[in-house]
Amino acid sequence: MSALTLRSVRPYGGGEPVDVVVCDGVIASIHPRGGDSEGETLDLDGRFVGPGLWDAHVHFTQWVISSRRVDVGGTASPGEVVDAVRRAVRAGAPRTDGVLVGYGYRDGLWTEPTSLRILDEAFPDDPVVLVSGDLHAGWMNSRGADRLGLRPGASGVVAEFEWIAALQRFQQAASIPITAYAEVADAAARRGIVGIVDYENVPNFREWPERVAAGVHSLRVDASVWPDRLEEAIVAGLRTGDPLDAEGLVTMGRLKVVSDGSLNTRTAWCWDPYPGADPHAEHGCGVQSVSVAELRRLLVRAGEGGILPAVHAIGDRANTEVIEVFEELGMPGIVEHAQLVRDDDFARFRAAGLIASVQPEHAMDDRDIADLHWAGRTARAFAFGSLHRSGAQLRLGSDAPVAPLDPWHAVAAATSRSRGDREAWHPEQRLPLDVALAASCRTTLAVGQPADLVVVDADPSACDRDVLRGMPVAATLLGGRFTHRAV
Repeated sequence: MSALTLRSVRPYGGGEPVDVVVCDGVIASIHPRGGDSEGETLDLDGRFVGPGLWDAHVHFTQWVISSRRVDVGGTASPGEVVDAVRRAVRAGAPRTDGVLVGYGYRDGLWTEPTSLRILDEAFPDDPVVLVSGDLHAGWMNSRGADRLGLRPGASGVVAEFEWIAALQRFQQAASIPITAYAEVADAAARRGIVGIVDYENVPNFREWPERVAAGVHSLRVDASVWPDRLEEAIVAGLRTGDPLDAEGLVTMGRLKVVSDGSLNTRTAWCWDPYPGADPHAEHGCGVQSVSVAELRRLLVRAGEGGILPAVHAIGDRANTEVIEVFEELGMPGIVEHAQLVRDDDFARFRAAGLIASVQPEHAMDDRDIADLHWAGRTARAFAFGSLHRSGAQLRLGSDAPVAPLDPWHAVAAATSRSRGDREAWHPEQRLPLDVALAASCRTTLAVGQPADLVVVDADPSACDRDVLRGMPVAATLLGGRFTHRAV
C-alpha cells in the first residue's frame, strides 16, 4: 500500500488546516492537523488544496505544434500580418514540412480584407499558410495552397471542413516528437491540470494510448472520435468511458460533430444575417456544416455503438437545431461552445439533459467582434450566467490553442467578465466562483475520491481577478502521485 500525507493544508474558503491522507490513489482520510501520518509526509504550511482541474475542450496536437508557428495574433490588418511574417522569415522561423505556418490572425474587425495577392507579392518564393485564431479558416499564398492541395479564391482564405481536412492531412506529414507532447503535458500539470478532453481531429483512441506507453504520464485524457472514424471505433467495440490504456489514464470519449462555423470567421449559423451580408445569400447567416438529417443519423449511430455525443454549436440557430435533435432523440449530450443562444433556448439545456461546455476566455478575446457582428444580441452571447441560472450543467475549457491551456484563465474570465484594463462585459453573465471551479473539476475533496489534487499558494475565494488568473500552483497530484511539485 502506497501512502502520502499532505500535512497542514486548507480547503478552499479557509478554515482550520487539515491533513489529507492519500492511499493507493484515493483520498483515505481528512482529519485535523497533527494526527497520525502515513507514508511520506509533505508539510504544505497552510496552503490551499482542491480537486485537480480539467480542461473540457482541447485540440492537443494543435496546442503542441503552436510553438512551431509564427505568432500573428494581435495583428490589425493584412499589412501587419505580412510584417510579422517577414520578421519571422528574417529570424529563420521553423518550417513545418517546408511550409512557413503562422497562427492567430483574427480578421473580424479588420477594415481591409485578406487577399491572395498580398501574400503572393510579399512571399513569391515561400509557401505560407496562416491559421486563423479560431482554427476555422486558413489564409495562404498560392505556394502554400499548392502544398495543401487547396484552391482559394481572391481572398486567399479556405474555411470550415475543406480547410480543417486539409490542415489535418498536412499535420500528419509533420513529425512531432513524443518529447514535445510530454513537455506540453508537464506544463499543463504545472497549472494544476489533471485531465483534458481532446477534440483533435485525429485517431485519438489509437494515438493517446501510444503516447502514454511512450512516457506521457501527466494527464488523464478523454479521447474523442470524429465522424470519419466513428465506424472504426464502433467496430473495435469502443464505448464512451472504456479505458484505453494499461495505466488507466486514457478513456474513450465522445463523438465530436461540428454543426456550424465560428464567430471570427463569420460562419457561425445564426438566425440573423451578419452585418453587410445578403440575408438571402447562401452563407449570409453563417454555415450549416452538417444537415439536421445527418446530425440525427450520426447521433443515432453513435448511440447504437455506446458512444455519447458532443456537438459543436456556436450560432443561435445552430444551438436551436442541435437542441431540437437531442430533444427528438431523447438523448443527453454535450453542446460545445453555445456562444449565442436564443432566450427561449436556455431552459431547454436542462430539460434535455444537455451539458454546456463553454470557453470563458473566448468572451474576452471576442467581445469586440461580437459587439460588431452580433450587434443587439450580445446580452445572450457567451451567456454563462443565463445557462447556469437555467439549471444547465456547465463545463469550462480553453479550446487550446484558441486560448491558452490554463483553467485559471477560464475561471478568472468566467467570474469577472473582464481582462486587463477593460470594464466587465455584460457583468450579469458572470459565474459564481464555486460554480466556475466545480465546472473545471471532475472530483471533489472528499474521502473515497480519486487523489487528483491541486495545491495552490492562495485561497481562490480571496483572490482578485488577476491573482486568480495567475494562480501560483505549488503541487499537482494525479492518482496520488506528483505530476508537479514546487514545494
